[in-house]
Amino acid sequence: MQRRLWLAVIGTGGLLSAGGIAVLGRRATTTIATPEEDVCIVAPTFAYDPASGLPPDAAREVPPDARCPVCGMFPARARRWAAQVIFVDGDVQYLDSPLSLFHYLQRVNRYTPGRKLADIATLYVSDQLSGHWLQADQAVYVHGSDRMGPMRSGNLPAFADVASARAFIDLHGGRTVTAVSLRKGLPADLQKLAPHAHDTPH
Repeated sequence: MQRRLWLAVIGTGGLLSAGGIAVLGRRATTTIATPEEDVCIVAPTFAYDPASGLPPDAAREVPPDARCPVCGMFPARARRWAAQVIFVDGDVQYLDSPLSLFHYLQRVNRYTPGRKLADIATLYVSDQLSGHWLQADQAVYVHGSDRMGPMRSGNLPAFADVASARAFIDLHGGRTVTAVSLRKGLPADLQKLAPHAHDTPH
């Protein structure tokens, strides 16, 4: 497929030469070829710090500069939605929400190149009420409430127990779902929110 060409202009005016770059005085024009595939944010993992005193598989606080590998957002900005994936070597990947976490688990190598599902030691999500870290596979999630997640579309707020989730449902609607069911497949309205697909192997 032919690549599209874009013109990036510094200053005003300018003429495009056959080589793609022309400079007239302080004006410059450059031809930029966009990639064949759309560009994805590659969010680096954070290494385990032995000086922290935490076990390698313990939850950590989200650094302000951490980016979600699924959507590119900063999880620390909506801390009660944040999630994290800890790998067997202690490295951690932070995500902006439980929804992004379950999208991430579908295609680990697509979002963190060189990693696979079997490399994951443990998963954490934030308790929607307290902000405390919960083991993701033990948390109770609510689907279909009126509370939107950080991306303002779709939601899967997490709770420590069924009673807390039901109290939330009484106020905001929705229904409870388990990590087991979400790992098998997201509800259709949430699955369609998945980022564009690439042919990266799992």
